[in-house]
Order: sequence, then C-alpha cells, then structure tokens
Amino acid sequence: MSTISGVSSTSSALSSAISGASSPSSTGSSSGNISGTGLLSSLGLGTGLDVNAIITALVNAQEAGPQAQITNQTNQDNNKIAGLTALQTALSGVQSALNELTSSTTYSTFNATLSTTALGTVSTLPDAAPGTYNLNVTQLATAQKSASAAQPALATVGTGTLNITVAGKTVNVAVGATDTLSAIATSINNSSDNPGVTATIVAGVNGNQLVLTSKSTGTANAFSVSADSTSSSGVTTLASSLNTPTTAATDAKLTIDGISIDSPTNSVSGALTGVTLNLATTGTSQLTVAQSTTPISTAVNDFVSAYNTYANTVSQLQSYNSTTKVAGVLLGDATLSAVQSQIASVLGSKVSASSIGSLASLGITRNGDGTLALNATTLANTLSSNPSSVQQLFTGTNGIATRLSTLVSGFNSSSGALQSRIGNLNKDLTGLSSQQTALNARMAVYQQQLVKQYTSLSSLMSSLNNTSSYLTQAMNALTGTSNKG
Repeated sequence: MSTISGVSSTSSALSSAISGASSPSSTGSSSGNISGTGLLSSLGLGTGLDVNAIITALVNAQEAGPQAQITNQTNQDNNKIAGLTALQTALSGVQSALNELTSSTTYSTFNATLSTTALGTVSTLPDAAPGTYNLNVTQLATAQKSASAAQPALATVGTGTLNITVAGKTVNVAVGATDTLSAIATSINNSSDNPGVTATIVAGVNGNQLVLTSKSTGTANAFSVSADSTSSSGVTTLASSLNTPTTAATDAKLTIDGISIDSPTNSVSGALTGVTLNLATTGTSQLTVAQSTTPISTAVNDFVSAYNTYANTVSQLQSYNSTTKVAGVLLGDATLSAVQSQIASVLGSKVSASSIGSLASLGITRNGDGTLALNATTLANTLSSNPSSVQQLFTGTNGIATRLSTLVSGFNSSSGALQSRIGNLNKDLTGLSSQQTALNARMAVYQQQLVKQYTSLSSLMSSLNNTSSYLTQAMNALTGTSNKG
C-alpha cells in the first residue's frame, strides 16, 4: 500500500515542478508547437500530466541561452550595418560638396560690365582674365541692302538671267517673260545655290520694289548683281539697280585701349581672351572684367552645410543617453573614430601655399557640438580682396578640399574601410543564420527525444495506475471477506 501511494505522490510532485518552469521566448525555432501533440495529449490523459506544456518548457529552457546569443549578435550586426550605411550617406554628401569646391569652373566664372550700358552687352568664358579696358566704337557692322526701281505689282521685267555673287559664290536666276518682281524674289529665295541673300518685296506708294539683303554683316559678305549677255534691257536695268547698294556692307570698327580692331559682325570675340562684346551702338565706354565670387561663396556654404550633416550623423551614431541608458549604434566604434580623427586632422591643418593659411582665417570655425560655423562677412571680404588665395586654400596640391576629397572617397570606395566593415558584418550575419538553422535542427531532435521519453513514461504510469487499481480492488475484496468472517 505504501509503495502504490508513493508512486501517485511522486507523479503529482513532478507535475507541480514542471508546471512552475518558465518558457522564454524564442526567435528561432517554434518549440511551442510540439510534434505529436495529439499523441501526447492522449498520453497525458493516462498520467494526469500536461505533457505538451512540459516538453515546451524543457525545449525553451534548452534553447534560451544559444538563441539569445544569436538574436543579440544579429541585432548588433544589423544595427552596425545601418549605422555605417548612414555614415556612408553623410560622407557622400560631403564628397559632392568637395567636388563643387574643387571644380575649376567654380573659380573661372567672370563678370563683365560696360560703364556705358547703351553700347551693348558683354559675355565671358572661363578663360577670361580680370582687367579694365577703354573701348571706342566708331562703326557698327552692317549687311548690304539693294533695292530695284518701283513698278506695278503685275508688271513683268523681261527675259534673261540674274547673276548674284557673295564671297565668290554665284547663283544664276532665270527670269521668264511672265515673271513679276514677286516671282523673281521667290526664285532667289528658293534656289538651292543661294550664296547668302534674302529677297523681299516692299509695296511702296510708287509700286513694288525688289529688295536684296545679305544674310550676314561685314564687307566680306557684300554681294554683286549682274545680267548675262542674253538678257533683255529690263533684266539688265534690274541688275544694275540691285548692284547699287542702298546700304553698304561694313565691318564693325573699334579700339580697345587704343588698339584698332575690325569685326565682320557686331558680336566681337577673340579681341580679348574669353570676352565677347555684343555692340549695339557707337560710342565710348570702360569695360571691366572681374572674377565672380558667387560660385565660390556658394561652394563654401554647400561644403559647410554638408559637413554639418555629417557631424550631426556622427553625433547620433556615437551618442549615449544617461537617462534612458540608450547608446548610439556606433558608440566606441574604431572605424567611426578613425574617420572622425582623420577628417578633423585635415580640417585643422594649415596650407602654406595660401596666404589665408587655414579655414579659421577664412571665417570657418568649429562649434562645440562638432559642426562648423561660417562667418559670411569674413568670407565675403576675403573673396573680394584675394579670391586666388581662397582657391589655393581649397584646391592646391596640398589644399584642404583636395586632401579631404581623397580621404572621403577612400573611405566610401567599394574597397574602402566602411564597405569592408559592412562586408565583414554581412559575413557574420551569414554565419549567424547558419547557427540559427543548426540550433533549430538540434531543438527539433531534442523535442522528438522528449516525445519518446514521455511516451515511455506515459505507458509506465498507465501500467502502474492499472496495477494500483487492481491491487486496491483485491485488498478491498479481502477486507470485505475478513469482516464477514
């Protein structure tokens, strides 16, 4: 009797101990869904135990430690990859600003002005040079014009051929017996051999007149008109009148600091390197060519803005909140520290080739939070007095922007420190994924082992319960017989 009751009490104690076990969460396997649950439920009916909960608790307890390590390391790696990617993005912004700051076009933009604005306009190219010049425009370039005598709109001219020559090229225009001045104008304009004249009809008070105009200004583009020997007197007379210019072709004439210049057009280029004068009238004026500092100022401001974005990103990545106990994902990271240190070293260096010497002298200083501050007045004054020194500070062989560009592009290259670090972290994630797969497999095997063990336990407990019931009935029977005796 004592043996049988002891079995029952042992079963109850085991059930109580197991039911009190905790079940840690798992991101890997799904041990909460035990294979063979239907079988275990039926076995549980024989033993009085919640076998499904028991196996779940045992599997979770076995899995908890390794799973926590895999999960924590996976989260750390993913957070570091996100942080390094954010750093790459910020550095890409700095690189774009440095490209602008080191571009030759940033320092080769010029403004040109005329003291007498009515004289015309001026445009410049990157190869212009600063300077002040005295202009005297005495003649504008013109295109030749010629007009025929007036005659009725429907009047014909005669027969023959008009020969129109421009710069050694001639078009032969046939004139028929029924051709009016309008028909002749159409023939000239439609000729594929037209050497460079435009024919129009002007309807005046005295009748229609045929007007020829050279398509280009300058004496080299003057035209001549003649009639061949077979032409009628009307065609010959027309040719003679068109060969007498109403407006002669002329070249533009001017002097720059007393040096005479002729130009076939009123757009005078080549006289001053990188400068084009677009003349509108005659007269005198002072021409001033000066370097434009606007692109340089814009580039400097863009650099400061991009750097501050980078500095704020770094501040977040290495931050620590003492109240929430939350740290930035790259706090204490050696790669981030190396990037910061090397960039700061270049920013704080001096450039001996520039009379300015340092960013601080240009008005760029560091704030307490690591960002940069720009004194716009200092920058403007320096650009106004010595723009070439500003260029040398940034773009010289040892210039700050030149060295920073090399440094940043190295960090962000496909084989650079940041991408290499990200590559190593991705390899680690691949290894962790393999560890997760192996852990899941081990837990599945362990789960099946427990299923077998509890299957055997269920059979044993059922057998013991049956035996206990039989013996109890037998003892009750014996006791009853003894009492009757």
